[in-house]
Amino acid sequence: MAHIAITLTCTHELKDILVAVLSEKGFEGFEEQQGNILVAYIPEEDFNEEETSTLTEGFGVTYTKERIEQTNWNAVWESNFQPVQVDNFCGIRASFHEPFDPQPQHEILITPKMSFGTGHHATTYSVIKLMETVDFRGKQVFDFGTGTGILAILSCKMGASVIDAIDIDDWSVENTRENIATNNALPVKVWQADTLKNIRNTYNVVLANINRNILLEFMADMRRLLVRDGILILSGILKDDEAAILEAARKNALVLETQLEKDNWLAMKLLAR
Repeated sequence: MAHIAITLTCTHELKDILVAVLSEKGFEGFEEQQGNILVAYIPEEDFNEEETSTLTEGFGVTYTKERIEQTNWNAVWESNFQPVQVDNFCGIRASFHEPFDPQPQHEILITPKMSFGTGHHATTYSVIKLMETVDFRGKQVFDFGTGTGILAILSCKMGASVIDAIDIDDWSVENTRENIATNNALPVKVWQADTLKNIRNTYNVVLANINRNILLEFMADMRRLLVRDGILILSGILKDDEAAILEAARKNALVLETQLEKDNWLAMKLLAR
């Protein structure tokens, strides 16, 4: 599948907003480069030139576009994917990188391909920081919108006994299965789905690093999946959306315990009551 890459020049603050709004329009990969450059990727068949132009002009920015073949897409990820370390707790790298020295508590090997979730973005980084505060040993975990599978795999490494994960995109599911094998995280089970309506199991921890609209749409379902005193970790939330997310959480008997902010993005740890 070919993709369209659009390249925009914008401020650091505007990058975060553009990532959020472009994600809602079908863009599924983002690359931040030096010089306030943001590159966004979308399947060619989903690209709407008029809609994209109207959206970007509304923010006072223009873009250039390029058609990228599938093989070149993966090469872009590999050439730009640098190791990430979240304190001494978790390190994320690709197989072509040297191991961390000194070794963090948990090391995850990720081949990101087209999937979101390498630890570079503030949302993933902050979720990992919040996960460090949770005892996963023997817990049942659900990862909603797994991307590369990074959070599900980390749950496994932290001792979770049952880890279920879903993603709307078949290529994310395929990528997650590859990363599961690479990290020997065999308890992780992943499948393609776009809803929580058919999930009947309950879990101690639910992870959801997605976006505002999906979080709001499925807040009640995420609460339904949690046992009493279960933990919901959310991210993909811009600072401006804090009130809406907290109000939806309150209506579903979810109480905020901890919140992190990084680069205008929020991550929240909530408890089911």
